[in-house]
Amino acid sequence: MISGYPRPQLVRAGHVRLDGEWGYATDPDDIGLAAHWESAPEAFARTITVPFPPETPASGVGEDPDGALWYRREFAVDTVSPGRLLLHFEGVDHSASVWLNGVRIGDHEGSQARFTVDGTHVVQPGVNVLVVRVVDDPGDLEQPRGKQDWQPDPHVIWYRRTSGIWRSVWWEWVPATRIDRLLLTPGEDLRTVGLSVSIAGPLTQDMTLGVELTLGPDTLARAELAVTSGTLAATLTVDDPRVDAEPDRILWSPDSPTLVDARFELRQGGDRLDVVTSYLGLRSVATDHSRVLLNGRPLFLRAVLEQGYWPETHLASPSTADLEREVQLIRELGFNGLRMHQTSADPRFLECCDRVGLVVLADAAAAYRFSPVALSRTSAELAALVARDAGHPSVIGWVAFNESWGLPGLQVSRREQHAVEALYHYLKALDPTRLVIGNDGWHFTAGDLVGIHDYTHDPRLLARRYGSPEQVRAALRSEQPAGRPLVLPPGQAVAAAVPVLLSEFGGLNVHTDDGAWSGYGEVITATQLPQSFGELLSSVGPDSGLAGYCYTQLTDTAQEKNGLLTECREHKAAPSLLRSARG
Repeated sequence: MISGYPRPQLVRAGHVRLDGEWGYATDPDDIGLAAHWESAPEAFARTITVPFPPETPASGVGEDPDGALWYRREFAVDTVSPGRLLLHFEGVDHSASVWLNGVRIGDHEGSQARFTVDGTHVVQPGVNVLVVRVVDDPGDLEQPRGKQDWQPDPHVIWYRRTSGIWRSVWWEWVPATRIDRLLLTPGEDLRTVGLSVSIAGPLTQDMTLGVELTLGPDTLARAELAVTSGTLAATLTVDDPRVDAEPDRILWSPDSPTLVDARFELRQGGDRLDVVTSYLGLRSVATDHSRVLLNGRPLFLRAVLEQGYWPETHLASPSTADLEREVQLIRELGFNGLRMHQTSADPRFLECCDRVGLVVLADAAAAYRFSPVALSRTSAELAALVARDAGHPSVIGWVAFNESWGLPGLQVSRREQHAVEALYHYLKALDPTRLVIGNDGWHFTAGDLVGIHDYTHDPRLLARRYGSPEQVRAALRSEQPAGRPLVLPPGQAVAAAVPVLLSEFGGLNVHTDDGAWSGYGEVITATQLPQSFGELLSSVGPDSGLAGYCYTQLTDTAQEKNGLLTECREHKAAPSLLRSARG
């Protein structure tokens, strides 16, 4: 079980969620700014349930918005305490402006990651009024939108939009001088932990930061650091013989997802200023020719494609309990990982993966036009997600682009190829501890893994293409699933030396008579699904030339009726049958 805390890797006592009923208005004529709706409660004649997008049934609105979206919420503050009032927005799509008590206190662009605004200078004892204006232009193809459709109705593999506030809003009082950000990074030898901490607020000469890493009753590392600037970096030594003698008991892996607790205490002399808790998993990720290595051992990735989409809430998570159940369903089906596809994962979901033991490949949402604006927005979103999620041991890799979306000329355009190469190196610079796929699916130019999308549903053909390392290398040179080359000239030399992942395949659909999309392959009845599923997986298993696979997909999603589960998370076939069919 997880706590459901919205920021699981920097936990501080005391926070107040603002989820629930808000005032709501749309602004099709864009008059709200001039009419000062931030100070006009009469403008908010409707209500909406946050954090569910207005397009969803769960929001209570259930319609596509027209123009800018306006939200209004009152909340009470008993007393204005010393320190700072921080308002946190876990996800707002796409551009947001925030007012508190009629004063504009912040603006933000980008839908996928958390942002924070400081309301200290305008908060007051008693009732406070929070107003948020959101602009999400469905026709803006330079906006990273992932699988949110830009057309009025969903088509092909794109879904209804997730606009406005789509993740939790919450606030907390923090000390004037506080722990603002932290990152714990296991060393490659797994005997050290790199520590990076940012301290916000005024500093004094006698300020220290105490750090303690524990595993159950055992202390693994302890340090007392002098705070001489706003940024601290240190290396902690893990003093425990189990790292060498009993690694399976102390290192994080899908088979043994051990987590180390961390506690940070900021002090001024003998006074305690701030206390936060976190956690980490001692693990390393690397590659060795055809294999992915976790903690120096081969890890064959058995992943499933996770769209993170629910019929009642779209890309918004229904609840913490639903996220926990999602992870358990994945494990129940015998997978050891997932690819979070074209949307960021809820941090609570990543905490579930950390605790249960699922490895994650994390996508960035794609834009659909190539331009400096689109590239700038995509890189900003990626940087924000790396900053937010780099502490989660479950995340073993980042995916910069998918199937050349937003890169229409990638096969011939050196400029677009440079964009893929640049974002690959950018992500490696931000986070050298994880794997990066530059462009997943085809048109490989740069990456630590080659990701192939091959929806051939003939297991014999899959075995001929990927049955051995030699066959895989031959396929990279000659095969063109979906009629596209797998590797472009700039990446040919790299691809010859990196592991290959079948990062999308399968997509079996159970036949219906309702005219629904038939998926990439079809079985007549649900009773045939385990056998067909097992035949596909057995052709690309650990004895193949692949480093792993990612099966499409966990659930039916909108018109894509090719999941192992229905969109309501009901089994199409018994999990035991699917596991046994896998072999």
